[in-house]
Amino acid sequence: QVQLVESGGGLVQPGGSLRLSCQVFPDRFSINSMAWYRQAPGKQRELVAQITKDGYTNYADFVKGRFTIDRDRARNTVYLQMNKLKPEDTAVYICNAEFESQSLDAIWNDWGEGTQVTVSS
Repeated sequence: QVQLVESGGGLVQPGGSLRLSCQVFPDRFSINSMAWYRQAPGKQRELVAQITKDGYTNYADFVKGRFTIDRDRARNTVYLQMNKLKPEDTAVYICNAEFESQSLDAIWNDWGEGTQVTVSS
């Protein structure tokens, strides 16, 4: 069993910044990619940013130029630096990872429980 533990959420004023982190426990399986999703009340979960094991990144249009995703392989952690935050960024931000085990011959996804980000004046 693996856990994805998010942190760094909170309340911030419009235009402010937050840095989210997601660490995977234990460091047991290979990670093909990690991503941040978000879900606001009454809305479906949507992809925010994704980074592959090779360092390639993808961003949703609504965060391009404002958010940056990065991975620290040594700490088995992915970060989401969020700048120029807007009220519409308010949501629960959820970490996702795709795992692969050659010994188990399996590929699967797992999710964190989410961290609340609230952007309000």
